Amino acid sequence: MSSSDIFIGETIGTAILILLGGGVCAAVTLKASKARGAGWLAIAFGWGFAVMTAVYISGPLSGAHLNPAVTVALAIKDGTWTNVPTYFAGQLLGAMIGATLVWVAYYGQFQAHLTDREIVGGPGAQDTTAKAVEAQEQAAGPVLGIFSTGPEIRNVVQNLATEIVGTVVLILAVLTQGLNDKGNGLGVLGGLITALVVVSIGLSLGGPTGYAINPARDLGPRIVHALLPLPNKGGSDWSYAWIPVVGPLIGGAIAAGIYNVAFA
Repeated sequence: MSSSDIFIGETIGTAILILLGGGVCAAVTLKASKARGAGWLAIAFGWGFAVMTAVYISGPLSGAHLNPAVTVALAIKDGTWTNVPTYFAGQLLGAMIGATLVWVAYYGQFQAHLTDREIVGGPGAQDTTAKAVEAQEQAAGPVLGIFSTGPEIRNVVQNLATEIVGTVVLILAVLTQGLNDKGNGLGVLGGLITALVVVSIGLSLGGPTGYAINPARDLGPRIVHALLPLPNKGGSDWSYAWIPVVGPLIGGAIAAGIYNVAFA
């Protein structure tokens, strides 16, 4: 695979992943959506199908890593780091494009949701004093969950551990069941297996933090949330943002180490 194929494949694949995954979160969250209140099952299966679709679209070009934790794990497994920056760049750009497309697809729903007094409060909605603005930038806004993850209980050790454990499960499944014949990405059957594993992780381990298990999936859309001109959007919760980046990378490295010791 050439560097251009990797970059294009990861950009397209990760954009599709976030468009469909973030899309199901928007569908369930936004007040004027027909799917509002569909619940956690819809989100878990929506993300699983998003993974499957993205893998099948981007697999022929880049091997469909779509996740820096997968890229790191394969680099550790094979001892080859040459293309890691290219994968990372495509994944982050794709995640940002996908999150922007979610905003485009649900533009009217975002506007209606974020101007509804039952959701954002009465006249003035957000205090504009310097102290209040600083607090809003740190706190999670009312639609941040459409773009990125956040904990139900804010405990750094637990939140980090949850992301590490979930990612270990995902990467072990990818390394043992999901790889194509060349071993450099996900195969056709592997895409389906990985999608079902993502559903399982969401249902079993997603409750505490929202199961980012993918640094690009969380960081790219969080940047987009911070940049979009959404009324009364609140903060992007940057104080938490490092956990869904660092946790999955640690989990991917641990899974690769387990694989090299136990399976290689």
